[in-house]
Amino acid sequence: MSIRTILTQDAPELSKKCHPITNFNDRLFDLLGDLKQTLTDANGAGLAAPQIGILRRVALVLDDDETYLELINPVVLEMDGEQSGYEGCLSVPGLWGVVKRPMHVKIRAQDRHGNAFELEREGMTARCFCHEIEHLDGVLFTAHTDKLYTSEEVDKQLEEEKKKEKPEKVRQTKG
Repeated sequence: MSIRTILTQDAPELSKKCHPITNFNDRLFDLLGDLKQTLTDANGAGLAAPQIGILRRVALVLDDDETYLELINPVVLEMDGEQSGYEGCLSVPGLWGVVKRPMHVKIRAQDRHGNAFELEREGMTARCFCHEIEHLDGVLFTAHTDKLYTSEEVDKQLEEEKKKEKPEKVRQTKG
């Protein structure tokens, strides 16, 4: 296993559709290991093979319980609900956009041995499923947002939203 370089948004590999995995062998196992090591090092929530220059339908997503979900040849089966929030990408470092995604997602994929399985997730993991599967089709999250924000701008906006949520203290006077 090794840490790979994460390609950034101008890399041509990020706009190409990936090929399905047909051989479930040591090369795939090595790729999964490299994805895990690279994702862990980058402290991200998900990583797809094209982000490290490999045009194969393989992605890794960090689940809510901090386990890594290996997704080979994943497809979205169902989506419902809606969530809107800031989304970033290891291939678009330091920039964030407000993106609408489904709240609930059901996918089908294969494990490292070729066995098919289905998963249903909500919230952040559902968002990650959509984000990483789109990478496999050559789509970045920037296609879903009108404006990109720096980390400082996001922090400032989140702080302002927090202030609005706190009720103002009313000062009482005795009369």
